[in-house]
Parts: sequence; C-alpha cells; structure tokens
Amino acid sequence: MLHFLVRPMRDSDVGQAAALQRSCFPAPFPEELLWTEEHLRRHIELFPEGQFVALGEVGVIGSASNCIVSENAWFAHRSWDETVGGPMLRNHDRMGSTLYGLDISVHPDCRGSGVMRALYSARFELVEELGLARYGTAVRIPGFADYELQNSGVSPEDYVQAVVDGRAADRTLTPMLRVGLRPVGVIRDYMEDPESHNCAAVLEWHR
Repeated sequence: MLHFLVRPMRDSDVGQAAALQRSCFPAPFPEELLWTEEHLRRHIELFPEGQFVALGEVGVIGSASNCIVSENAWFAHRSWDETVGGPMLRNHDRMGSTLYGLDISVHPDCRGSGVMRALYSARFELVEELGLARYGTAVRIPGFADYELQNSGVSPEDYVQAVVDGRAADRTLTPMLRVGLRPVGVIRDYMEDPESHNCAAVLEWHR
C-alpha cells in the first residue's frame, strides 16, 4: 500500500511539482503548456489554500492546481487562457463562485493508488470550506483523435457520451467520472492539444 499525505503546496515543493509535470504530460502534449516554477510560485502567492501536493516517501508524487473564477466566466465556456487568464492566473477572482481545477498530476508509478481521489477530496472539501457553488473544470479528451479515426464524423460530444456510457475509455476523462464529476458540455479550441483535437469536456461537482 502506498502511503502519502495531501497538504497545501509550499515554496519548497515547487521544484518537484514542476518536474512532475514533465513525467505526467510527455510529448505530444505541448511543453509550453506545462507549469514552470515561476507559475507555481505565483499560484501559491495568489491562492495558497488552493494548491495541493501529495507527498510520498520520495517527495512530491501528485499535485493539483486551482483558482476561483466568476459565475460568468464559468458559464461562458471559453478557452483555458480566456477563462483563467493564462498561467499567471490573471482572472483569479476571490469573490467568484467556482473552484476551477487547472491541473492534476499523479506520477505514473503511483497511479491507481488513491492519490488522484485524495487530491479531488481536498478540492471538494475546499469548495465546502469556502462556500462556493461548485467545483468545475474542463479536461482533455486524449482518446478522441484515435476514436474519430475509427468512427468517421463523430463529434467530441458523441465521444464524451460514449465514455460516459462505457462504450469508450479515455485515460483522462474516465478517471474524472469515477471521482464524481458530471459532464455538462464540450469546449472547442480549449487549448492546443492534438490528441483531443483541441477540445475539452466540461465537468462539475456540486456540494
């Protein structure tokens, strides 16, 4: 059994958390979309209680980054950059309604050990502590490109529904559904992501 602790990210965790990104999101995921140490320090400065790490015997084995967005920003379903204001989180809004999940990373060697579920539990608890309306996010659907090749003309909405119905499995979306997130739509041109055809599934959780 893997033993680990989830707690708020500290400055001393930043180097390992940035390195974890490279292990979790290899090519073809764009390098420029990964967090740098500068980004993570800015996140801690803006919203320290919203940044989490999972610590195992070897150090940081998981991380989860979050900001708060307004009700209007949530329902607009715009691109990642437009929603959160880029990697420096220019649109973080302490008076907003939605805890927005920016990223979750679990080291490949530690997946299936409860780390992701524990990080999501920390997110859900924070929604309750802050009295927010929801946890919301938009996630990659990296299985979509291959699925579309095998099912010509299928839309991203069709693919998300296939994953929800269990007719397809997606390495990102499927685990999100298992922790209790509910799909509410699809955003096209969310971010540069060839595997997802630049699309993302919009998900939410209510307290």
